[in-house]
Amino acid sequence: MHTLLPADYVVFFVYFIVVAAYGYYIYRKKKSGTMSSNDFFLAEGSLTWWAIGASLIASNISAEHFIGMSGSGFALGLAISTYEWMSAATLIIVAVFIIPLYLKNKIFTMPQFLAKRYNDQVSTIMAVFWLLVYVFVNLTSIIYLGALAISSISPVSFEWSIVGLSVFSVIVTLGGMKVIGYTDVIQVLVLLTGGLVTTYLALSLLADKFGLEGNILEALGILRKEAPDHFHMIFDKTSPHYKELPGMSVLIGGMLINNLAYWGCNQYIVQRALGADLKTARNGILFAAFLKLLVPVIAVLPGITMYVMHQNGMFQQEMKDAVTGAIKPDHAYPTLMNLLPAGLKGVAFAALTAAIVASLAGKANSISTIFSLDIYRKYFDKTASDKKVVRVGRYAVIISMLMAALVTPALKSLDQAYQFIQEYVGFFSPGVLAIFLLGMFWKRTTAAAALAGALLTIPISAVLKFMPVWTKGSFPDYPFLDRMTITFFIITILMIVISLLKPASQADNAIRVDKNWFKVSTEFVIGSIFIGGILIALYTVFW
Repeated sequence: MHTLLPADYVVFFVYFIVVAAYGYYIYRKKKSGTMSSNDFFLAEGSLTWWAIGASLIASNISAEHFIGMSGSGFALGLAISTYEWMSAATLIIVAVFIIPLYLKNKIFTMPQFLAKRYNDQVSTIMAVFWLLVYVFVNLTSIIYLGALAISSISPVSFEWSIVGLSVFSVIVTLGGMKVIGYTDVIQVLVLLTGGLVTTYLALSLLADKFGLEGNILEALGILRKEAPDHFHMIFDKTSPHYKELPGMSVLIGGMLINNLAYWGCNQYIVQRALGADLKTARNGILFAAFLKLLVPVIAVLPGITMYVMHQNGMFQQEMKDAVTGAIKPDHAYPTLMNLLPAGLKGVAFAALTAAIVASLAGKANSISTIFSLDIYRKYFDKTASDKKVVRVGRYAVIISMLMAALVTPALKSLDQAYQFIQEYVGFFSPGVLAIFLLGMFWKRTTAAAALAGALLTIPISAVLKFMPVWTKGSFPDYPFLDRMTITFFIITILMIVISLLKPASQADNAIRVDKNWFKVSTEFVIGSIFIGGILIALYTVFW
């Protein structure tokens, strides 16, 4: 069940050697010359549009997509795809309205934006928070879920999986953003290939079950016939899954707030585009939006297929928890991977590893960027040379990964670790988005208002979550995404009121905004219409 055959090891090690060798080649090549801090952290001017797009997706996709989204596909159906498909729409918004403000104002980090727009106090509070979240929440959760996945489909233990993922990620990260950007192209090719192989296997098994002799196109029709309730994108209030995906909130409510905060105000993501010119950055983001459309094919479809096979008597034991005997949706993807023939299982194993390592490398690079530029250079050594800042950045990569690896085993005590972490990190997203959007587009927003927004977001989110418990049900128990919407508007109104009651001159530090920056090329418009048309068709067909 958990055995990799020699052919699988060969495929995996070929992948490992190619990525590591290419990363080392770029690292040595750049080390032989003079590497500035902008070059190390941003790959300034080095990344092409396709490298930026691939890096965005590689950094975004991790074990939770393959394991978690397949599990959600098994339990909820196609509706979980809204996280991916609405991200595609959000990326277009970010490319048009947000990225130009960063690039034209020469913003390299998110705390730098806050310092330039508000003050160092707001910037430092947010920088420290981001570092804590990136190290102790994001890195640890990615390593934890990745190690769980790898140990479930291979003879490698959970502990050694943690070690292997951490070391591999450090190797990729130490070369800087250029190494990450271009190795991410390889990672995306591998994870798409491996994901498609697993999806093909799942549909072939289903076709064989229904006597279709491996015809995967007819198997797709079987899916809709056998599981019609798994092909609705929008749940109404009568659905048992409404609290997880509350109706129209997945289109215009909390999902949009969540996505804008993630794709537009997140160092980990935005950093990929900050070293490019505007046209290249926009084209890269548009390419990422297109790739986002494909993710449900490799992450959600296998879960739905496994659900139909399970309903028809297949994989009854494999889908049960070994201890409780309850059905565990997250077993869907590992079960499929364990059925792959020799060699192809190695491809799928490499794909899963690629997704995990790319995410870890992206997070680690963002940690080193924020620490080096917004903490170390600002408070410890204002005159530090570029060479010293890059060295500090590399130490930050190693230390943060080591800390995360040591903390990761503690997550074993959590039930539903990923969902738990996502919800509580989401406590902060509405405030982050309000601070950034008002800072960008309303010049009267004050530093006092931004500070209040930063400090009040978590308490307001906590009140909305726990008030139903405290009042024994007399207070509405809002779905998670709806709570984000309510929190966002409360914080926005509070910030506006504070700014109006105690106005301050923002003439010296306001971010420049020019409406001409929002003009896009004809190719970008055509690409956006193409992606938008696909989204409209998908939601129309699967409403």
